[in-house]
Amino acid sequence: MSEAVNHLTKSKQQYSFNKLQKRLRRCVGKAIADFNMIEDGDKVMVCLSGGKDSYTLLDILMFLKNIAPINFDIVAVNLDQKQPGFPEHVLPQYLNKIGVEYLIVNEDTYSIVKEKIPEGKTTCSLCSRLRRGILYRTAQELGATKIALGHHRDDMLETLLLNMFHGGRMKSMPPKLVSDDGKNIVIRPLAYACEKDIAKYAEKMEFPIIPCNLCGSQENLQRKMIKNMLQDWSKQYPGRIENMFRALQNVTPSHLADPNLYNFVDISTTGEIPEEGDIAFDTPEFSDSEIESANSEVETIELS
Repeated sequence: MSEAVNHLTKSKQQYSFNKLQKRLRRCVGKAIADFNMIEDGDKVMVCLSGGKDSYTLLDILMFLKNIAPINFDIVAVNLDQKQPGFPEHVLPQYLNKIGVEYLIVNEDTYSIVKEKIPEGKTTCSLCSRLRRGILYRTAQELGATKIALGHHRDDMLETLLLNMFHGGRMKSMPPKLVSDDGKNIVIRPLAYACEKDIAKYAEKMEFPIIPCNLCGSQENLQRKMIKNMLQDWSKQYPGRIENMFRALQNVTPSHLADPNLYNFVDISTTGEIPEEGDIAFDTPEFSDSEIESANSEVETIELS
């Protein structure tokens, strides 16, 4: 009896994993197609940090490389920033095992960051700038035509809210852009994938995760606060995060307030009904799930 139960449990777990894997592969494939991220003949430099996101990205891109109707090459690149205790053997062992071309770049940015940033202050900004410059240079040296980063949907939403709350800008992470140096194209193939799925996938795949001791240990970062807020919303109001991300893809410049984005100055009547119209007095349209969440929120307020 117990053997039958164990077999059934394993079958369910395998079925669940297969669904998860297909969902992530579909998300990446759709993002690549929607934004023309990878083209025939590309050499894609996958930036591998040792975290769950970049491992998942590399794994899925390697799979897609084998089934895609186009030919492209992959080279994994890790920047060893010489953090104390960094396990230098982990990534080479893993990359040799899966048989992918790779390069480990050794640059002591850790000492620079510790020297320039006072103790207790956020190191992420300087660390990120230094890392970005080195990776751009490496891409040129390798002849890479695309730089693939492991940012996912949740990262993009966190960045949107951070810029809104703290920078006063409506700006997020684009799925594809030209790099700061103007010489590289950066892509984010995980743009449609949610962090929760990536975390489950990384756990099931048993990737050899390497923690980031330099920035990951700083608990009071604004990004962490935003992340927690989004996670709370997702638990309390299912579908809200998905709607927020859809909003990034459904922008109406005429109904915002940026005169550089839309020509408000020269607006005039044409006798025709405008495409978006004047919706100031209209009742917003919400899905059933959104209405249920709103009702629950009102009930909670009334009971408190």
